[in-house]
Parts: sequence; structure tokens; C-alpha cells
Amino acid sequence: MSRSFPPPESTLSVITPPRSGAVAAPATGRRRRLRAGGLALGVLLLAAVAVLSLVLGAKPLSLAEVWHGLTDPASPEYAVVHQGRLPRTLLGLAAGAALGVAGAAMQTLTRNPLADPGLLGINAGASAAVATATVLLGVADLDHQVWYALLGAAAVTVAVHTIAGGRQATPARLALAGAALNAALFSYVSAVMLVDSTSLERLRFWTVGSLAGARTDTLPRLLPFVLTGLVVALLVTRPLAALALGDDSARALGARPGLVRGAVVVAVTLLCGAATAACGPIVFVGLLAPHLVRALTGPDPRRLLPWCAVFAPVLLLTADVAGRVLGRPGELQVGLVTAVLGGPLFLHLVRRGRVGRW
Repeated sequence: MSRSFPPPESTLSVITPPRSGAVAAPATGRRRRLRAGGLALGVLLLAAVAVLSLVLGAKPLSLAEVWHGLTDPASPEYAVVHQGRLPRTLLGLAAGAALGVAGAAMQTLTRNPLADPGLLGINAGASAAVATATVLLGVADLDHQVWYALLGAAAVTVAVHTIAGGRQATPARLALAGAALNAALFSYVSAVMLVDSTSLERLRFWTVGSLAGARTDTLPRLLPFVLTGLVVALLVTRPLAALALGDDSARALGARPGLVRGAVVVAVTLLCGAATAACGPIVFVGLLAPHLVRALTGPDPRRLLPWCAVFAPVLLLTADVAGRVLGRPGELQVGLVTAVLGGPLFLHLVRRGRVGRW
């Protein structure tokens, strides 16, 4: 009688694929399609809100008028579009991407869901430096203001990290140190502005946060700093993902924690300093965008940071357009609108107990 033997294990694996793999492959495919669809939706929303920013204002324009204003120097709308709305829209795109990526990088680095350039005092540091340079030193040119903003942002970034305990800093301590410095620095800015009534009038709207001051030369002056910050932030997304596992695990994966932290600080300083110098301190964009995007991308910074560069400008330009519509015949400053939108989210996160854990 002949005996039958079972087929080798390799044959079994070919005949009967592992059940877990059969389930995982469709799930992975669905996630990829969802992410691709979400990113496409973000690009469409960004294009739509950019068009709305060109159309809506004190004098609403039709799409045809906007097109003629963009392409025809003889058009009566040419000055309105090229000197006002187009620079404002482009500044919103650049500043929104800067604040969104900076917020996502800070949240990933500190593992703090409430890390935000505004809440941690970085915007306040940039504002304090610019206010000091403007009022006390007579600096009024953006080319010089941006350097003071970078210096103030860097100083506060280091100060918050040091006060919170350095490498032993916890998310809660970082938030408390940032809140304390934020309050102190904005009080200082208010005091400096009261020294000179002329400076008070010049800085009054800037300290709230506004895109209304954009001019044709604003973006070219701002762009080198923003692009450098974005490139640095995107280059460290892989080691930043490893750092989220802890320093020892990051070293085992080939990352250098100290270098990664330094690169993130440089990127955040460039992004926040440049955006604040041009627009003033705009809060909550860097907090809102990563939380909204993370629902689609997950916590991996290799996807989170690029997506925030798309969705954060959508938030900022939407708030700017809403301020123009709701405040007619004048307008509400974009910093006020983002604060109204971001305040409830902050309270929601605190109520859910997400402060201090990641």
C-alpha cells in the first residue's frame, strides 16, 4: 500500500495564502485610495479657495473680470487684482503652508497634540522682536523685520524648551512654559506700542494677524525663508518618524536625535519667523491643520507634513475670505477669525483629556 505525504510547506503557502495577508492587502489598498482621494480633494479645495480670494472683497468681481485683471494690463480690474488680491492670496498660501508644516513638525517632535507656534509662544517671540525693532529702532522694511522675527522666534523656541526641562520636558510642561511666555511677550508688545501713537497705529492691525498688508514685493522677500524651512522640515520627516519611537530606537534605526531636533528647530524658526514678519501673529492654523489632516494620513510625518502644506493654506485663506465677507463694508482680520475657529477646538481637546499625551 502506497503512503501519501503532505506537500511541502512551500507548496502549501502557494496553494493556501495566509489569511492575514489576504485581509491586509485589500485594507492597504483602501487606505491608499482614501489618502489619494483626500489629497486630490485638498488640492481642489486649495484651488477653489484661491479663486474665491481673488473674487471676493470690498468690490466683488466675476470670474471673467478676475481673468481680465490677471491677463490684461488695460483692464480696470488689473490694479485691483495685481496690487491687492493676488499678493494677498499668494501670501496666504505661503504663510498657511509655513504655519501648518511648523505645527505638524512641532507636534510630532514633542508628541504634544497642542503644540502650535502660537500656543508655545514662538509667534509671540517673533512679534516682540519685530515690535521692538519697529518702535524703538525705527525699522520699517520687511527685509530687516524678518531677521528680527527669526531672532525672536529662535530665542523663544530655546527658552520654552529650557524652561520646560530640556530633554526631560513633558508635553504639559512645554504647553505651560509656552503659555506663560506667550502672555508675557504679548503684554510687552502692548506696552511697546503705547510708547508712540504713530507706531501704535502702524502695528495695531499687524499684531492681530492680517493678510491685508500684502504687496507685490512681499512674497519674493518672504519666499526664500519659507522654502528653506519647508525643505528642511520635509528632509527630516523619515528620521522624525523614527524619533517618535524614542531616542534609543531612533539611533538603532540610524537617526541622530540631536541633529533631528536641531533641524526641526531651524525649520520652525524659519517658517514661523517669516510668516509672522509678513502677517503678524496668526494663531491656531498650526494647531488645527495637523489634527484635521491626521485623520486621513495617520501620525506618520512623511505624509502628515506634506499634507499640512496643502490643507493649512485652505484654512488660512478660508478664514481670510470669511473675514472679508462677514465684515463688509470693512473686514475682520484673519487672526481674529482663526482665533474664533481655533478656540472651540482647543477647549474640545482639553475636555477630552488630550493635553499632555500623544
